[in-house]
Amino acid sequence: MATRSEASPTLFFLLLVLAIIKTSHAAGGIAIYWGQNGNEGTLTATCATGRYAYVNIAFLNKFGNGRTPEINLAGHCNPASNGCTAVSSGIRSCQARGIKVMLSIGGGVGSYSLASQADAKNVADYLWNNFLGGTSSSRPLGDAVLDGIDFDIELGSTQYWDDLSRYLSAYSNQGRKVYLTAAPQCPFPDRLLGTALNTGLFDYVWIQFYNNRPCQYSSGNTNNLVNSWNRWTSSINAGKIFLGLPAAPAAAGSGYIPPNVLTSQILPVIKSSAKYGGVMLWSKFFDDRNGYSASILNSV
Repeated sequence: MATRSEASPTLFFLLLVLAIIKTSHAAGGIAIYWGQNGNEGTLTATCATGRYAYVNIAFLNKFGNGRTPEINLAGHCNPASNGCTAVSSGIRSCQARGIKVMLSIGGGVGSYSLASQADAKNVADYLWNNFLGGTSSSRPLGDAVLDGIDFDIELGSTQYWDDLSRYLSAYSNQGRKVYLTAAPQCPFPDRLLGTALNTGLFDYVWIQFYNNRPCQYSSGNTNNLVNSWNRWTSSINAGKIFLGLPAAPAAAGSGYIPPNVLTSQILPVIKSSAKYGGVMLWSKFFDDRNGYSASILNSV
């Protein structure tokens, strides 16, 4: 009978260490918000840049509590005349490049809330049938099947977002995964999305490290941001966590980080987290104006 080599445990340990090192320094991707400025180019052109791994179509900003759901894509198209169904070709083009495309619900301007668990179920069913794998005669973005739903909940009630996430996630059982993503504010825990994030169902969480001075970058000071990042990555059960930033100084009231500061002082620190997923930028319009994603792409 052959004896097992004594080198096997050592070799296994070395391979394990290498795997951990590789994982902890894995390259990330860039997520972008598209849809809130008609001068930012088409969805097809956005994905053709090769700079983005995820696109959030923004926003479905009216839904829940008896409201008739409405999508608002600013100057891109008029949903009232079914003009946004043409976006389907862009969604398919992005997905053909391996880019995940989500519908972002909520936003900073709109009218939305959930009145009950039953209301959350109704909204989940609506999203499934009109944007995901279900069927409806009135799909606002046409027949393309989006990859998931992004929660950018910035207004109204704190209630039932966890129920909505559970109902949406359950649709993954029908053969195609429904990705769940979220854009909480950086103060921890997020007032509106905290309970939803605690479900552990979210695949990608892009935290808004801007317009929140206690946990964002300020000139010469990375400590607040890094401390907040560490709090988030050690406290929530999510697939990957992203550093959400304004793509230009004009994209937010505060929190803009010069690209050279991001690549030299911040990314090398936060990339050591096993949950690091990359960088989220608001938004495609501002990224076009400032060239932010192009300047950081090789460092993300």
